[in-house]
Amino acid sequence: MEIYVTEMGGVGQFLLSSVQNPPLSLERSALNPKLDVMFIHKHRVTYAECTIGDHIYHARYLDLLEAARGEFIRSLGQTVLALQELDCIFPVIEARIRYKAPARYDDLLAIEVWPSLVDKVRLNFGHRVLNQDGRLILEAETLHACTTRAEKLRRLPETMAKALQPLVLVDCLKF
Repeated sequence: MEIYVTEMGGVGQFLLSSVQNPPLSLERSALNPKLDVMFIHKHRVTYAECTIGDHIYHARYLDLLEAARGEFIRSLGQTVLALQELDCIFPVIEARIRYKAPARYDDLLAIEVWPSLVDKVRLNFGHRVLNQDGRLILEAETLHACTTRAEKLRRLPETMAKALQPLVLVDCLKF
């Protein structure tokens, strides 16, 4: 069964539903057979992201991961801005990146994103970046706290946590 998370009702209302033809951003998961689909954000490497050595500058990957997480949240029927308007933000408190190969100008990258922990005030994401040839570029995990805009810890919105929980993949990355 293919699982896709869609919005149902107003802001913050999530519902798991089965779909026959998932959006292009969802593809079969190679990481975990229990999950039939994986969220994938596509990105074409721009010249501005590259060093004189014709590869992405190492810190730019954090921007790519953030863009992919934002699109993942959007695929759940929510936007990061809508969550912010509900006084709910997710600052990164730790990032782990393991570089495997360089991504080069004009490469088409597939950035896989999945929740690796959904617990009370914690929300962690796993990421893998592959180039158009399927070569692994990097693996990463970002650890987030759920806070108010005033930086006070708060619980994850219940509907969001319920929507994310079935998508959690644990121990896919070994750091």
